[in-house]
Amino acid sequence: MSSTPEITAVRTAYAFPGARIHLGALVVDEQPDAATPVNLSVPMLNRHGLIAGATGTGKTRTLQIIAEQAAAAGASVFVADMKGDLSGIAVPAAGSEKLAARAAARGQEWVSRAPVTEFYSLGGQGQGVPIRTTVSDFGPVLLAKVLDLNETQESSLGLIFHYADTQGLALLDLKDLRSLIQFLTSEEGKGELKGIGGISSATAGVILRKLTAFEASGADVFFGEPAFDVQELLRSAEDGTGILSCLELPAVASRPALFSTFMMWMLAELYQDLPEVGDLDVPKLVFFFDEAHLLFQDASRAFLEQVVQTVRLIRSKGVGVFFITQTPKDIPADVLAQLGNRIQHALRAFTPQDAKALKATASTFPTSEHDLTEVIPALGTGEAIVTVLSEDGAPTPVAITAIRAPESSMEPAGEEAIATIVEASPLQERYGTPVDRESAFEILTARAEAEAERIAEEETRAAEDAERDPEQAPPGRRPTKSSRRTKDEGLLANPAVKSFLRSAGTVLGREITRSLFGTRRRR
Repeated sequence: MSSTPEITAVRTAYAFPGARIHLGALVVDEQPDAATPVNLSVPMLNRHGLIAGATGTGKTRTLQIIAEQAAAAGASVFVADMKGDLSGIAVPAAGSEKLAARAAARGQEWVSRAPVTEFYSLGGQGQGVPIRTTVSDFGPVLLAKVLDLNETQESSLGLIFHYADTQGLALLDLKDLRSLIQFLTSEEGKGELKGIGGISSATAGVILRKLTAFEASGADVFFGEPAFDVQELLRSAEDGTGILSCLELPAVASRPALFSTFMMWMLAELYQDLPEVGDLDVPKLVFFFDEAHLLFQDASRAFLEQVVQTVRLIRSKGVGVFFITQTPKDIPADVLAQLGNRIQHALRAFTPQDAKALKATASTFPTSEHDLTEVIPALGTGEAIVTVLSEDGAPTPVAITAIRAPESSMEPAGEEAIATIVEASPLQERYGTPVDRESAFEILTARAEAEAERIAEEETRAAEDAERDPEQAPPGRRPTKSSRRTKDEGLLANPAVKSFLRSAGTVLGREITRSLFGTRRRR
């Protein structure tokens, strides 16, 4: 094809000197120009990105080709398979003449290959190594988002977590949290939080009802032990390539808030665990956040501020985050401003609202000689407009791009293939079997039983004394309601219990601190 100033500018801007991810070829006169590749700089993956477009326009395949090449370059990769159509990334694709011709037209040296892949599932729902976390580790901020609590309810939940942290009560699963809330609102325990504000019975009731509904939806399996260590996501294969972690999520499609919040938990854990490394030649991890609009749906201002801060700062930890959604307007402006690499597939404008969204999308791209409000709706499947950050941090010119073909399968891997990979994983032995050790539920239950036994023994002794000599029975032995209340100011009134809690709280209180998202920090 003949060269023009535009073609020359694109060819120069996207010819990065370092490691590159090949996105495809510039479209010239409605045909891909193999001599003008459109690339993405590997070192700039930590400047984050956006892959947007209407359903069926090729977002998933664009995610796939970036993930494949990022892993091949040595970066660990995390992807979420929300719709069940990404598992084929673990299987080399079958070649064909049609595929070879398509690849050649885009300047792609196509080979059949797939990254080393681990499959995960949330709490063992579906196929994959189970990812679980404890309620304590998950923290009150993210849990409030999942339960859709208002500001008052969220602050009360924070008090409950604070009490558990300082008193050494491990909240491993949802029954632990439920039993603690019930204790703190009972006659025996309601005085425990008075010094720091307390919680009303009405607020506790709302939290308990939402917790019960949440548990009934099957979400209880996501909380427990063994808790997943997010450092597992940063492993490399024997050949030096990055391991691709694929979280299988079709079983939780009916609970989108839970899915999105768990993804945010993983990102928050990585943020607090990883050291500052600045810009690397190859990022440690590239994190693909599919169906990203779910994260921001009905989110509080405080939650959004924390998301923005995490996205802004996590790049210096060597982590890149790509958000995948339908339109850029699904992403808050402060988050969108952090996304330096932009790949926009087709958007359709069937309504005035669609037309407004299309115009807003076009306005977020650098100035172009093309009228993007006309180009974006006219893009075919597998085509996109692209602008990325150059290695000096400047945005590249807008390039209308024919996206390359994946080298792994575009068909789902199938249950048998996934099962084989999961069974061979060394992580299955580590995380496959749930553990239920002693925690808040067992501790509070045991204390309640011990207290009930003590009261029963006192009543029995009082009754025996009264039978022997009703007039001489010591007043302290008479089984009156008022005397029991005076003597029993709470489950924690027992000196031995108080001593235990004081020592446990002193030790654990020094160690349990919470991160930006309220997730638990470990020393």
